[in-house]
Amino acid sequence: MTAITTSEHHTTAHEQHPDLRVWGLLTFLISESLMFGGFFATYLFFKGTTAVWPPEGTEVELLVPTVNTIILISSSFVIHFGDKAIKKNSVGWMRFWYFITFLMGAVFLVGQVYEYMNLGYGLTTNVFANCFYLMTGFHGLHVFVGLLLILGVFVRSFDPNHYNSMQHTGIEMAEIYWHFVDIIWIILFTLVYLMNAV
Repeated sequence: MTAITTSEHHTTAHEQHPDLRVWGLLTFLISESLMFGGFFATYLFFKGTTAVWPPEGTEVELLVPTVNTIILISSSFVIHFGDKAIKKNSVGWMRFWYFITFLMGAVFLVGQVYEYMNLGYGLTTNVFANCFYLMTGFHGLHVFVGLLLILGVFVRSFDPNHYNSMQHTGIEMAEIYWHFVDIIWIILFTLVYLMNAV
């Protein structure tokens, strides 16, 4: 009788305390948006007060960043397929789409490292280079964290009944975070690359 009462009490308590993890994530992403906003505002200030921007010798090129942009934006659609799959109770397809997203994100980071290795200037070359490396590097760090989240979802999906059509908060949180990473990159790509391409 006591066990039944305790179980009923636990169920009632659970129903009275909704899952607020998604709201917690959104709050975190808002704070991250403010940080990126500070980077963007500083960058635009220097761009507006510098005669030649970017300074000679620190120009950007578009080929690798454009390919990276296509990959990252496409990955947002791919990860959404995973979310749709789990809502149909298809763990296998969810796992497939998240694995593809992980690969696309990893290719993005490899492309970014390749770009760094071939730019010909470093973090301390001038103000533009400093802004460039800080913003793209900070974004790259967020991509890396996103890959860890996606990997976590992928690994947990092998635990029977961990994810299903009724329980998929972790999957939704990984998707929301990944969309955030993509949106930030679109803004960054526009400011740093499209507006400064030679």
